[in-house]
Amino acid sequence: MIVLTGDCRDLMPPRGPFDMILADPPYGDTSLAWDRRVERWLVLARAALKPTGSIWVFGSLRSFMATADRFTDARLRIAQEIVWEKQNGSSFHADRFKRVHELAVQFYPAETAWRDIYNDVQTTPDATARTVRRKQRPPHNGQIDAGHYVSQDGGPRIMRSVIYLRNCHGRAIHPTEKPSVMLVDSDGYTANTRETWSTVRRRSTAIASG
Repeated sequence: MIVLTGDCRDLMPPRGPFDMILADPPYGDTSLAWDRRVERWLVLARAALKPTGSIWVFGSLRSFMATADRFTDARLRIAQEIVWEKQNGSSFHADRFKRVHELAVQFYPAETAWRDIYNDVQTTPDATARTVRRKQRPPHNGQIDAGHYVSQDGGPRIMRSVIYLRNCHGRAIHPTEKPSVMLVDSDGYTANTRETWSTVRRRSTAIASG
């Protein structure tokens, strides 16, 4: 692994193209100096992405709604999201629900068909033995053929989109550091064995090659 410290907008472009870019930019949810949104990183990341690559971005719903047009302008399409459930909240407000989650959203080039985007579906070894047969689906599912599947104890089960992990408070190197398991799950889903990837934060960039 090679770790480079500096402005990601300078370090990332000449080292592409990437199969996967993992970004953790400031959310811009508060008036704190360190939380100001970084300009131009998304355009540069999009240019450094391979046609079959993905960009995973950490953020809050508020931050994604405020910057939705930037993803559209960058010709990026949303694929899915992961909800990271934390053990404690990070809300500064006493008059709202205590926010104990953050989002990690996967985007891919709008001109590329989803079937061509590299993905290795992540599973967990905790399935229970059962056989499910569906003869009739709810009307809102449309005309979907009946089917069945069989699972066995301890077998693979598609990983849930809500992942509970303790945050890194008290042991983090970076102030807004994310648990390494979150990075592994998203990296494993969209990275192949010769993958290079870039993580984007306010003042640092990490480039790794496997």
